[in-house]
Amino acid sequence: MSLYYASDERRKSQPKSTWPFGESHLWVIAALLLVYVPQWAREPSSRLALTLNPGLQIDSFIVRQTLRMAKKIKTIVKIQLPAGQATPAPPVGTALGPHGVNIMEFCKSFNEATRGKEGTIFPAVITIYEDRTFTYKIKTPPASDLLKKAASLAKGSGQAGKEMVGSVTRQQLAEIARTKLVDLNADNLEAAIKIIEGTARSMGLEVK
Repeated sequence: MSLYYASDERRKSQPKSTWPFGESHLWVIAALLLVYVPQWAREPSSRLALTLNPGLQIDSFIVRQTLRMAKKIKTIVKIQLPAGQATPAPPVGTALGPHGVNIMEFCKSFNEATRGKEGTIFPAVITIYEDRTFTYKIKTPPASDLLKKAASLAKGSGQAGKEMVGSVTRQQLAEIARTKLVDLNADNLEAAIKIIEGTARSMGLEVK
């Protein structure tokens, strides 16, 4: 004699799950994530795919970006540094030291990212999180720095509008505008050129 339970009928009437893993698989996956996710988050390379099995790849870049999105931001620091010359001394040490971040890690990363562009100033926007980790973004060089290079000047005029200390061409303005376009509040190249031209005149540069 076989016993009948009402739950048997309910079980039969329920649609079969399409989830490819059984309960034992879930425990294994959870254990792997607990072990490997912290390692992926610390991985210094920008992209690293770790294969758990031939059909499953997890990209550490995506994992780290997702974890960072969930982090609480402590502060955002903006500094300008010469390419390839960041050191723990001021202004880096002064800006980052009070927040307890790894200053040498930032310096090495910044110098590597700006290698080969020595002689150019780059602004860096550094996002510092509550857990003392950080991310940063390198912006395009300041327009004033690019204009001084184009005009072969050490500095601009101390009396804007009254004293002309040099000149730049329209072609040079256009080249600088293309470089700065991603960071300017401009919808197109022509608008960017007008912004750069205004900066040039404020520095005492004649536009030819």
